[in-house]
Amino acid sequence: MANGKVDFFNDTGGYGFISTDDDDVDDDEDVFFHMEDVGGPDLEEGQEVEFDIESSPKGPRATNLVRQ
Repeated sequence: MANGKVDFFNDTGGYGFISTDDDDVDDDEDVFFHMEDVGGPDLEEGQEVEFDIESSPKGPRATNLVRQ
């Protein structure tokens, strides 16, 4: 699993991006997530998370996201 921090969260749209130092992700590319994949209360910017990364047509996407 990768570790990262919520860099941006849009509570209206229920999606956001996670910044990570993971080698599987380009340095300038954040990992997308959607709250339908997370469940529970909304995430906040700056919150640390642990997640798996899967490839999607639009770039890396977080799955199995867990709050730390």
